[in-house]
Amino acid sequence: MPLEIARLLLGLLIAACHRRIADFIIERERSLVLVLRQRGVPLPPALSTETARNLYFCVGIFIVVVELLRLYQIAH
Repeated sequence: MPLEIARLLLGLLIAACHRRIADFIIERERSLVLVLRQRGVPLPPALSTETARNLYFCVGIFIVVVELLRLYQIAH
């Protein structure tokens, strides 16, 4: 049960901080794509900032929903 609560809190934290997380990851991804393109590796462009923010928010909410279902199963 403590593990499920910790996962639930992690999902809430991801959903609450999704903008900062997405902005950090997108910044790193864009610099990586730039470096690899300079070395001759053809890569598609990185995700847009809004798409990345929406993706991380959905991941956080998905984790919350899964853990709420697990806690519901444990309680009954």
